Amino acid sequence: MPRILFVCVENSNRSQMAEAFAHLLGGDRIEAFSAGSRPSGRINPKAIRFMGELGYDLATHASKSLDEVEGEFDAVITMGCGDNCPWIPAKRREDWGLPDPRDMDDDGYRAVRDDIGRRVQALLASL
Repeated sequence: MPRILFVCVENSNRSQMAEAFAHLLGGDRIEAFSAGSRPSGRINPKAIRFMGELGYDLATHASKSLDEVEGEFDAVITMGCGDNCPWIPAKRREDWGLPDPRDMDDDGYRAVRDDIGRRVQALLASL
């Protein structure tokens, strides 16, 4: 079963939504995790609201540190955090270079969410 880790700085927006999409789209065919290099300790309320629009309850997630995620990964996907995301060994590594939607208006936030969903779908199809 493929193991995927999604990484951003705070683990409160992009990586959380990517993990949620992996669970929604991959079901029990994959193991998905997310973590941050400097976790904020909370999930952005916008992420909770906009994933809720798609039927996923992000309120059950927690903002996690990379230290809290163990094991080997088939894919590590960073969200455009550059040097703030440490190198994590994996069979496959990608940086999606996504903007942080934290301060975006609702339409901008949804656009980033939907982009993440498309990218996760393509990733799962390629594993």
